[in-house]
Amino acid sequence: MALNDDIRLLSQLPLFNGMSEDQLRLVAFGADRRVISAGQMLFREGSPAESAYVILSGEMELSRTGRDGQLEVQSTVGPGTLLSELALVTLVERKFTAVAKDDTSIIRITRALFHRLIEEYPDAARLIENRIRDNIAELAARAAAELHRFA
Repeated sequence: MALNDDIRLLSQLPLFNGMSEDQLRLVAFGADRRVISAGQMLFREGSPAESAYVILSGEMELSRTGRDGQLEVQSTVGPGTLLSELALVTLVERKFTAVAKDDTSIIRITRALFHRLIEEYPDAARLIENRIRDNIAELAARAAAELHRFA
């Protein structure tokens, strides 16, 4: 995929929506591109998350460990999906196991690259801060709307 295609795809992701072409170019140029073969694991539930991944083509199955200790497929995601977004901001563990359903092209965005973006472009940091604030407010509103269920 050409750099311009990666930039276009990144611009459509909620986290990067509204960023300038220069900001997106920094991310697209600095990201690692890989192909994950069908059946290959990208990452395991509970492992440290130090990067996020964008699916360019193909599909990934996302699984969690069930009560019986077996992996249970929770969903299948495809092109344009951003996996482990929170890893760009802070130290977290993977919440699921990701396995390629078929040959899957991805780009890996490291936390260091993301920090470089927000250091070089303070307006991108403000945009992300506002998005996080809006997401938290939306989550709190949804939780408040469900309080009646626990009364």
